[in-house]
Amino acid sequence: MNGLRYSYAENRGAVFAFGLFVLMFAIYLFNFPSALSANVFQTAANKAVLLALVSMAQALVVLTAGIDLSIGMTLVLTNCIGSWIVTGDSLHSALGIAGVLAAGALCGMLNGVIIIFGRLQPIVTTIATGAVYYGLALLLRPVPGGSINEDLADALTGKVAGGLPASLLILLAAIVIVWIPFKRSAVGRAAYATGSSEAAAFLSGMPIRRAKFASYTLAGLLAATGGLFLTFFTDTGEASLGSANSYTLFSIAAVVIGGVSLLGGKGSAIGAIFGAFAFRSIGDLLFVFNVDALWQPLFQGVILLLAVAIGACGLFRVRNRLEWFQ
Repeated sequence: MNGLRYSYAENRGAVFAFGLFVLMFAIYLFNFPSALSANVFQTAANKAVLLALVSMAQALVVLTAGIDLSIGMTLVLTNCIGSWIVTGDSLHSALGIAGVLAAGALCGMLNGVIIIFGRLQPIVTTIATGAVYYGLALLLRPVPGGSINEDLADALTGKVAGGLPASLLILLAAIVIVWIPFKRSAVGRAAYATGSSEAAAFLSGMPIRRAKFASYTLAGLLAATGGLFLTFFTDTGEASLGSANSYTLFSIAAVVIGGVSLLGGKGSAIGAIFGAFAFRSIGDLLFVFNVDALWQPLFQGVILLLAVAIGACGLFRVRNRLEWFQ
């Protein structure tokens, strides 16, 4: 019983986000104007997975008590790079994909190096690097365009056997390849410890620098995965400032809904994923109920505030901050 109670306490943010997503999606299905076809479900899954990948990236950084405001810019930059180099036959496309992922990881590494060795605040650093990344995206794509391997794009954004969206398999692969090994590693435990109390982690001999460096690097890698997926999904590259800012803010919202503490040291990428699904479902609900586009940001903000307030109710039972990490 104590084990179940501890497991729930550790994952209550993810449980709440999952419950919110199920509720929102159920209302969406019940009110959908026509039968929900496989193509509609596939499109919804693709959009949700794109936000989930970016939210996973943000969660890795927030766990260390940091924040990455360049996530959206990295997404847009890798989208533009992908529209240039993921072309041609299978071999050239594979090399292009590797290049896009390497570019995203390099963006994350640069953030980590400046924050660790320059000892600058993450919020200041990532605002500055985000501007650089967006400038590079504009150089690559001053106007939308590009061409990609269409067969590969159709395979990765389409459906697999049984009608399951391939994007969900991509998300599952990201969890298995990135999140699970990170969480179970010494570096991952150090990331949690750093977010809980960096001074205590330092006195305990935790590899704080390696933990931060790994978190920011993997965040860049996941953002690049999202940028690559955006390239396949839209069949083009575009240096869109609006998209970059939106995905950055939405990723923070998804992280909060998913129970990842902005103070660091608590939560998981799984919670951020369900938070992204729940947040995306809010937008779909506004579309189903035919809410005017001018009112949609207001309703999204109100629903987000309610969700965050409900998810933070556990804080009222905490007598001191240390108890929040137990």
